[in-house]
Amino acid sequence: MTQAPVSRTIANTFSPPVMEARRWLDGVDFPPDRPLLNLSQAAPVDPPPAALRNAMVAAVAEDDSHIYGPVLGLPSLRAEISTQWTALYGGDIAPTQVAITSGCNQAFCAAVSTIASAGDAVILPAPWYFNHKMWLDAAGIEARALPCGEGMLPDPDAARALIDGKVKAIVLVTPNNPTGVEYPRGLLDAFMEIAKEHGLALIVDETYRDFHSQSGAPHDLFATRDWPDNLIHLYSFSKVFRLTGHRVGAMVASRERLAEVEKFLDSVTICPNQIGQKAALYGLQHLSQWVAEQRDEILSRRAICEAGFSELQGWNLLGSGAYFAYVEHPFDIPSDEVAKLLVQQQSLLILPGTMFQPVGTDGTAEKQLRIAFANADKEGLREMFKRLKAFRP
Repeated sequence: MTQAPVSRTIANTFSPPVMEARRWLDGVDFPPDRPLLNLSQAAPVDPPPAALRNAMVAAVAEDDSHIYGPVLGLPSLRAEISTQWTALYGGDIAPTQVAITSGCNQAFCAAVSTIASAGDAVILPAPWYFNHKMWLDAAGIEARALPCGEGMLPDPDAARALIDGKVKAIVLVTPNNPTGVEYPRGLLDAFMEIAKEHGLALIVDETYRDFHSQSGAPHDLFATRDWPDNLIHLYSFSKVFRLTGHRVGAMVASRERLAEVEKFLDSVTICPNQIGQKAALYGLQHLSQWVAEQRDEILSRRAICEAGFSELQGWNLLGSGAYFAYVEHPFDIPSDEVAKLLVQQQSLLILPGTMFQPVGTDGTAEKQLRIAFANADKEGLREMFKRLKAFRP
């Protein structure tokens, strides 16, 4: 009997890294005095605040929450984003330039699907967010790696050298996943100029914007009247309001771009989850003080990480911010082996750099690890440093 075929692009796409890492836990017994400390995934484990959960209960009771909604999202949420983003960034963003998606990953997939086709290329700074790379691979689009340099920052001049007729977009994530690094305003401006010069899309993923160490707008890309020509902004409600399971993201782009995005979304999910959208709207309107408190807590955990790595002999902190610390380990074995041994010897689950950039080129992937420090409290982070100090592969 002959089996049905499997898409070549899907078959050649690597398996989800977080799921792969979880399989390392199979068969491992964690002693009571050293329970598993899981710092692998950038997802809050605590539930949303009580007020938000109550608002969601009320939304469930509404008859209109159970039917199809608008493909591009609820008008009330799109309008609220328009108002708040306009105030934050100092630009002019209309509700019709906002779309709601089923998570920020879908926003990325939808954006890329309107920009590039199989055989085209998209510039992706490396180390990259692995789901971005997975989607490009699955779509048959070349992910053209732009290695990050000093401070884990991408170089605009190096990006220019990668551009040819196949390149359709540049993707930036700030604060960055996996490195945590916050891209300076001038760097974003430089990439916007490149996009304008070459007629490219500049996709800026700001999933972790609410945990930026800088108060106020992290950039002024929306301040020019022609921003819709090139800029596509992505955002997530998953982290800020702890709504990961409800899948609510957003995209800000030109009206013309969103007309194309609508085709993609209608073919995939038809409409985003209405309960999640109403939760996001409630959060935007009522939880600013709570969000500020959560930001302060995450920044305090970042400070613990920075201090801890400054004292941990042989380890080098390459970048930190938002939910992440990106580090260089001191051992003469690849980072994926280090990560597996940390599970077995120290009950510590973190992800290797081999999951975030090409392997075997300059050796950097094999020396690096990503730690999602936001998933541990302060005591948990202190325990992490004790285990890292004791680790001997």
